[in-house]
Amino acid sequence: MPAANPAVISIIGRDQKGIVARVSTYLAQHSVNIEHIDQRVMEGLFIMTMLVDLADLSVSLDQLVLDLKGTGHEMGVEVTVRLHGEKTRKRIAVLVSREPHCLEEIAREHREGILDADLVAVLSNHHDLAPLAEQYKLPFRYYPAADKAVHMAFLLRELTEARPDLIVLARYMQILPPEIVKKFQHRILNIHPSLLPYYPGANAYKQAHEAGVRVCGCTAHFVTEDLDEGPVVLQDVFHINVGEDTLEEVRQRGQELEARVLAKAVRMFVREELVVADNKVLFRPGRVA
Repeated sequence: MPAANPAVISIIGRDQKGIVARVSTYLAQHSVNIEHIDQRVMEGLFIMTMLVDLADLSVSLDQLVLDLKGTGHEMGVEVTVRLHGEKTRKRIAVLVSREPHCLEEIAREHREGILDADLVAVLSNHHDLAPLAEQYKLPFRYYPAADKAVHMAFLLRELTEARPDLIVLARYMQILPPEIVKKFQHRILNIHPSLLPYYPGANAYKQAHEAGVRVCGCTAHFVTEDLDEGPVVLQDVFHINVGEDTLEEVRQRGQELEARVLAKAVRMFVREELVVADNKVLFRPGRVA
């Protein structure tokens, strides 16, 4: 029979003996039945999702949450509890410059219900994509980057007000200052037009085309203070017909792939399918809805 009052307990942290035992013992002591467990250890990181039934819980829900968080703190792991099916919609801010392809893919998926989140702001250093944002009924604001310090102050102010769970750099052609990167650590997702660590920085397609490589691609990664060196979420490739494809053909093929890869990475974040640890992105075991 299905659980009468289901909840999901998630645990993430460095692997150590006794994590499952301590949590399971506490739950048994307070009449909580464990319905299902998915757990995995990846490169020393312990990740567990536990479906439990709170129907006979002998303490308050608040006390359960506090006790489990306290246990997690003692063991140096993160413990979260949420009622099964209770989801807080993720808030997403998108940063753009002039290229429309990534914003359009994300906006289309949002409109069609594929991306189950709220697009709370589209922020830019140019006015070019205002009509696209308006087409999808997205709030658009911009401030020129001629004075970069003023532009970044504008961004920080807007992002602080928007309170995004995720910031997506959809071909936003500016380098974010450490202040913003630190404030939103592991919550800024970028798309780079190469298979990092190859061809970092600007003009990646031009570099690949001139080098005569036969496979190129793009990388969705989290932003750190080190340019194009953040934890990689997804990568994908396309082929180049050397001596036949023009640079513009390579760029067009790459941009189509960028849009798909970035949109998929955003969906994975929204669905809580990944976690960042030791500068690497790891995928959770079977996510319980």
